[in-house]
Amino acid sequence: MAESFPVKPKLRPTSSKNTPTPESKYWRSFKIPKDISTTPSKSLIYPITSISFSPVAPHDFAATHSASVTVFSGQTLEPKPNISSFSDVAASVSFRCDGKLVAAGDLTGAVHVFDAKSRNQLRLLKGHSAAARVVCYPRAADKFHLFSGGDDSVVKYWDVTSEKCVFDLLGHKDYVRCGDASPVSDDMFVSGSYDHRVRIWDVRVSNTGSGSVMDLNHEKPVESVIYLPSGGLVATAGGNFVKIWDVIGGGKLLYSMESHNKTVTSICLGKIAKESVEDAEQSRILSVSLDGYMKVFDYAKFKIVHSMRFPNPLLSVGFSPDCSTRVIGTSNGIMYVGRRKGKGESKNSGDLLGSEAADDGQNRRILRPSYFRYFHRGQSEKPSEEDHLIKRPKKVKVAEHDKLLKKFRHKEALVAALNGKNPENIVAVMEELIARKKLLKCVSNLDIDELGLLLGFLQKYSTMPRHGGLLMRLANKVVELRDEDIRSSEQLRIHIRNLKRDVEEELKIQQSLLEIQGIISPMLKIAAKR
Repeated sequence: MAESFPVKPKLRPTSSKNTPTPESKYWRSFKIPKDISTTPSKSLIYPITSISFSPVAPHDFAATHSASVTVFSGQTLEPKPNISSFSDVAASVSFRCDGKLVAAGDLTGAVHVFDAKSRNQLRLLKGHSAAARVVCYPRAADKFHLFSGGDDSVVKYWDVTSEKCVFDLLGHKDYVRCGDASPVSDDMFVSGSYDHRVRIWDVRVSNTGSGSVMDLNHEKPVESVIYLPSGGLVATAGGNFVKIWDVIGGGKLLYSMESHNKTVTSICLGKIAKESVEDAEQSRILSVSLDGYMKVFDYAKFKIVHSMRFPNPLLSVGFSPDCSTRVIGTSNGIMYVGRRKGKGESKNSGDLLGSEAADDGQNRRILRPSYFRYFHRGQSEKPSEEDHLIKRPKKVKVAEHDKLLKKFRHKEALVAALNGKNPENIVAVMEELIARKKLLKCVSNLDIDELGLLLGFLQKYSTMPRHGGLLMRLANKVVELRDEDIRSSEQLRIHIRNLKRDVEEELKIQQSLLEIQGIISPMLKIAAKR
C-alpha cells in the first residue's frame, strides 16, 4: 500500500503554465479579434508599415500599406474608402491633434496632408531627396506645423499652411526611420536613425543652427522611438532590445530590455483602463518584433508583464487612447485587431485591470478523451487542507548478481560479479557465498575461462590491505582445488606467477616497514619520556 502524507504548502502541485496575473488577464481581455486584410486580392502582399490612432473620439485609426492609407472606424472597425493619392509606397501616417487632418509620407520623399473626412489632399510638402519615412504632428495645440524625416538623413520642420520647410535639422548620418512629438511641448520632438543615434530637437534652439539638444547612442539601428507620458523619459527600439532613457537626467540609460529574439520593429504606449476616478493611470510599453511576439513592458517596475505570439512577423502596433482597441500590423497585410469589452458589454469587467470576457457557452469547446488537454485537466488546482499527497514506492534497481543469488544460481552470480569488475561487489558476493557455504563449490565448478577471471582478480586485489585477509586465503584454496587445471593451462600459470611476484613484493615492503618501525619505536619512547 502506498504511503500518504498530509499536504504542506511546499508539496502543492505546480501547473505547467503559470497562473495568469490580473494584468495578464487585462491584456487578454481584448477578446474580439478581427483579421482585416488590406489587400484586394489574396495574391498580393502589402506590409502594414505604420499605424496611427486619432486623438479624438471615436478614435479612428489609419494604416499605411502599399501606395494607400486606409482609415478604419473606431466604432465598427470597418474600413473607409482608401486614400490613394500616392505615386509610391506610403511609409508613415499621423493624425493632427484635433483629428481633422491626416499626414502621410511616401517613398518619393513627399509628405501629403489630407482631410480625414473627405480624404481630399489639401497640401503637398516636397523637400526630401529620398523616402519620407517619418511624419508626425505635435500633440498639444500646434495645428500648423509638423516634422518629417527621411532616407536623406534630414529632419525637416514644416509650415503646413504655406507648404514650406521652416528649417532643416541636420545631425543624422544615416536613414531617419522613426520619430515622436513631446507630450508636454509642441516645440520638442525626437528622431531615431540607422546611425544608431537618437536625437532630441527643440525648434526654439535648433533653428539657430546649434543642432540637436541631446544625442543618445542606442548602439543598434533605431527602428522606433516614443516619448513616455511625463515627457522626461524616452523609449527606443532597435536590434532585439528596447531601452529607457532619462532625458531630464542628461540622457542617462535607465534600463535595457532584451526579451525579443529578432529585431524589434515598433513600439507604442498602452494604458490600463481606469474603472473609477480614484484609479491611477498606468502606462505600459507595447513592443512588436519580427519573431512574431508582442511584449508588454511595465517600465515602472522594469519587467515584462505579458507576452503574446502571432503567426506572422509583426511590423507595427497601435493602441487607442480610450484603451479599447489594440491593432497590430504584419508583413503579409493582415491586421490583428482586438477590442476590450466595456462595462456595458460584459458583466465580468469590473476589476481595475480588467478580467477575461465571459465565454459563450455555445462556443466553448467540450473536453473529450480525444483531446490532449483532457488528460491534464485539474493540474493547476490547489489542494485543500484535508487532501493528502500519495507517494509511489520507488523502484529499486537490482544488480544482475543479486538477481542470480535470489535464484540460488551461485556460480552464475560469482561470474556475473567478476564480469562487472567492481571489487566491492565481487567481495560482497564472495562473503555471501561463504555464509551459504557455497564458495568452494563454485570455485570447483568454474571452467578455464571463468577460473582465469577469478585468478586475475586475485592477482590484482589480494595484496590490498582492505581485502587481503579474505583473498589470500581464497587464493590458497583455489591453488589446492584447481592444481591440475592450472598446470595444464599456460594462461593460468601466468596468473599464478604474477600473483606470486606481487606477493613477494608485498612481503619485501612489509619487511622494510617493520625495520623502519623497529628504528622509530625506541626514538618515540625516548621522546615520550622527555
